[in-house]
Amino acid sequence: MYVPELVFGHLLTSDNYDDGEKKVTGGRNGYGAKLTNIFSTKFEVECGDSERQKKFYQTWEDNMRKKDKPKISAYKGDNFTKITFYPDFAKFGMKKLDKDILGLLSRRCYDIAGTTPRRCKMYLNKHVVDIKDFKDYVDKYVSTEEGQIVVHEKLHDRWEFAMTVSEGQFQQVSFVNRIATPKGGTHVAHVADQLVEAIAKRVNSKNKGGMDIKPYHVRNYLWLFISCQVENPSFDSQTKENMTLKPAKFGSKCEISDAVINKVLKTGIVDTLLQWAKSKEAIDLGNTMKAGGKQGQEASQYPQVGGCELGWRP
Repeated sequence: MYVPELVFGHLLTSDNYDDGEKKVTGGRNGYGAKLTNIFSTKFEVECGDSERQKKFYQTWEDNMRKKDKPKISAYKGDNFTKITFYPDFAKFGMKKLDKDILGLLSRRCYDIAGTTPRRCKMYLNKHVVDIKDFKDYVDKYVSTEEGQIVVHEKLHDRWEFAMTVSEGQFQQVSFVNRIATPKGGTHVAHVADQLVEAIAKRVNSKNKGGMDIKPYHVRNYLWLFISCQVENPSFDSQTKENMTLKPAKFGSKCEISDAVINKVLKTGIVDTLLQWAKSKEAIDLGNTMKAGGKQGQEASQYPQVGGCELGWRP
């Protein structure tokens, strides 16, 4: 059997079962590409091999039930793999690709463009996606024209992140081995915890006599973007939206330097938290005074006996 047929036409054909082997890939169970085949009315695989100067072509139909014999022909050119599939809309209760699905596929093209090396070009509807690297990807989210400061750092080949100030709710856009993790996970906590600790320390040093700023207060004003490569990642589901691998098994660390921390502290997040703390203290004081005034009015309504009020006293 030719390798492309084994990889795309037979379930559980993966090379990522050995936990002792360290890999920074995403596949695990050998289902992904085959499920695309199963849920398609037609599925085509075409591969060019520059070393052997051969081209492989094979098709499957009827949800992978029918397959044609592989066609091998002469080929001169670069290595490539091309997959073409025709979704079986009936299996999904659909008649065509709706706007939501097209939006998701388009979003994934941008994700890939932002997390792959600069030499990789991503095309969407025959047009090159105008994202060259992860920094370009982050800029699609954040409007620096409005004065918002973004700190971007590529610490080494396996860790890259960017940070800016959110509007009072923690936000994150993250990837593990180029897999989108919209629910975050241990990799996000690994980066966030370091930033939160440093920011909280600086804010509390400037807010002496005021309320104590807790880590969750700081976290609410973080907006993080993370792209990392982790060895043999584990997730809480097949959709891989939340990574559960413990940091000790990442195979690398995202150690944020003091120089990067100083950049983060200059984004305005310290002043934002100080303003929030003062506003919260004022609101809490107002509520306390209102509650005290109301309780005093209620106490004065009790009748007096022998110069003493009966009932509750504030």
